[in-house]
Amino acid sequence: MEKRTKHRLMNQINVVPYIDVMLVLLVIFMVTAPLVNPGQIELPQVGKTTAPPVQPMEVSVHSDQSLWLRDRARGGSEKRVNRNELIQEIKAKQERNADQAVVISADKDVKYESVLDVMDMLQQNQVKKVGLLAKPRSP
Repeated sequence: MEKRTKHRLMNQINVVPYIDVMLVLLVIFMVTAPLVNPGQIELPQVGKTTAPPVQPMEVSVHSDQSLWLRDRARGGSEKRVNRNELIQEIKAKQERNADQAVVISADKDVKYESVLDVMDMLQQNQVKKVGLLAKPRSP
């Protein structure tokens, strides 16, 4: 008779090497954690603010397609301008302040195309900050 060695399946896992590795990692992290500097955050200080933002220039398009310009920094009076005068006024203001914003307001009866024409004209003349002014809805 032949003697056969039976290969028995092992149904247990030896976890001792895993525990050893985990303890070594724990010791490494405990030693290195105090050596790592947390990130420093520089908080803003009061009193170091920049200049207040410049009031935007307001271009109004009325229902008769006329253009009106209001410089809010100088006061609230509107003056009627044509397209060339509008560009000259805005360019002169931008030479003094490169961050000069322009907002466009229009009557609700004005065609959308007229507002887009004014916006396109401003963007073609390198006016970078152009926005639309809208009246908020009342609840």
